[in-house]
Amino acid sequence: MSVSSSKKKNPRGRRGMSGASETSTRVCDHEGCEEAGKFRAPKAPDVLDDYFWFCQQHVREYNSKWSFFDGTTEAELNAQMSKDKVWERSTKPLGDPEQRAWARLGIEDPHQVLGKNATQNPGKGQQAGRRLPPTERRAIEILEAKDTWTKPEVRKAYKALIKVLHPDMNGGDRSQEEQLQLVVWAWDQIKGSRNFKD
Repeated sequence: MSVSSSKKKNPRGRRGMSGASETSTRVCDHEGCEEAGKFRAPKAPDVLDDYFWFCQQHVREYNSKWSFFDGTTEAELNAQMSKDKVWERSTKPLGDPEQRAWARLGIEDPHQVLGKNATQNPGKGQQAGRRLPPTERRAIEILEAKDTWTKPEVRKAYKALIKVLHPDMNGGDRSQEEQLQLVVWAWDQIKGSRNFKD
């Protein structure tokens, strides 16, 4: 005996294509109706296992008025829609496996391993984006200027250093003559350069 043939012989709980329970002996739950209640309809959205039994005409009326989301707020409706997208199974964010590995060691940010200097990059970021010959780059450092400045701006920095270092300006003190010579050399490099605007 096969399973399918035994199901055909057992009439208990069989429903036809219309949704009617052919074996139902109930009377329609609609008030004043005496027809057979062969169609079931849930009583409430939160109790989906308890049913009313109606005839075909009254189950259509009930279904046209019944709403699963009747009485819910918009926030509850949106929450339900979000759950329905994943078949009401909550999912965990995948995240970055490397970040999870650091978290197992108790480190939130991998740069914490390097300490307070973690985010300081002494590489190309500190240099300006302009390429200059090494002599002009050294001259800019001596004059404490920036390579984005124009010649007049660099000249102002040069004059300020001359006023500090020249013996005539600081009471005849010649102890800073070597620095003065470096500043003059630096200005000579910048003065004749094509890399700085006039």
